[in-house]
Amino acid sequence: MFNYIKSFIMDESGATAIEYGLIAALVSVAAIAALGAMGNSLGQMFNKVASELGSAVGP
Repeated sequence: MFNYIKSFIMDESGATAIEYGLIAALVSVAAIAALGAMGNSLGQMFNKVASELGSAVGP
């Protein structure tokens, strides 16, 4: 029984899964922040292209 408890305490396989989960969470937060900043600039660019095309074609 003592050996079973000792092996359970020394088992580190769950710690590796937790570390990978934390890394995945950090990468996803960074990706969301980058895409959010890029989304605003892309929206501005498409609005400018649309207005330039609208003025080039005319009414």
